[in-house]
Amino acid sequence: MATQTQAVRPAALRGLSWTDLTMVVVVLIWGANFSVTKIALQQIPPLAFAGLRFLVASALLWLALRVFEGRRPLPPGALRRLIWLGVIGNSIYQLCFLLGLSITTAANASLIIATTPAMVAAVGAALGIERLRRVAVVGIVLAISGVVIILAARGLHFGGRGLLGDLLLLGCAISWTVYTLGVRSLGSGISPLAITTWTTITGTPGLLLMGLPDIMRTDWSSVSTSGWAGLAYSAVLGVVLAYLLWNNSVRVAGSNRTAIYGCAIPMVATLVAWPVLGEAPTWIQAAGAALIVTGVLLTRRQ
Repeated sequence: MATQTQAVRPAALRGLSWTDLTMVVVVLIWGANFSVTKIALQQIPPLAFAGLRFLVASALLWLALRVFEGRRPLPPGALRRLIWLGVIGNSIYQLCFLLGLSITTAANASLIIATTPAMVAAVGAALGIERLRRVAVVGIVLAISGVVIILAARGLHFGGRGLLGDLLLLGCAISWTVYTLGVRSLGSGISPLAITTWTTITGTPGLLLMGLPDIMRTDWSSVSTSGWAGLAYSAVLGVVLAYLLWNNSVRVAGSNRTAIYGCAIPMVATLVAWPVLGEAPTWIQAAGAALIVTGVLLTRRQ
């Protein structure tokens, strides 16, 4: 059966597992989310956007959990770990991201967050969670080098008045590293749906509290269809679907192999921003994209 299935696959897809394909979907969703969110934030304040985004996502995930898994109890001690994962991976991450992005450049933000795979691999190896082989190191270096090339084409400006923003974005990378490795350490007693649901729900109160002043001040009747569509896309696809696929990949394929896909997100974001925002890519960005793809493929060899 496996041989027959492989035979009917296109040549470009042979050797790719179902988990690999789902992570490609995550890359596409999160890559497009930069342009979609940028358009929506022209009408909705950032903190209000984050609070409502996770409120909608929490409701949808809770409903899905009840439908597909019922009232299945969590393993002893799991809720406490899910709470701190939700606070770190959602509340702290979103706060650092939105505040950091508001006072530094988008190029700096993307570059700093793109260092997450290297952080995940290094910290995971240091903690003994996963072994880091030479081919994975080469893949990570190539992929991150591709990200640097793509973003360098836009111009990078570290330090100065945006230094605080750069440090906040570094906090994003650190918080997502802790979240990814934390999910990996939960064991097999909790499904990806339950992990995603509980970490989203536990991360939402902090975001709502921070966004409440903006929510109260915003004239919601003036928000256009594109603004509401951006919020819906970011909540349903960017949080619910993408987080489910991400957490499933961490559990099945490991944190290193999952995190490396994050290096491809700036490439997709650049390609989407071309028609949507009018930001045309260059041949330098194409060279960076080639390095990213090569790095991902090398990392898969582990």
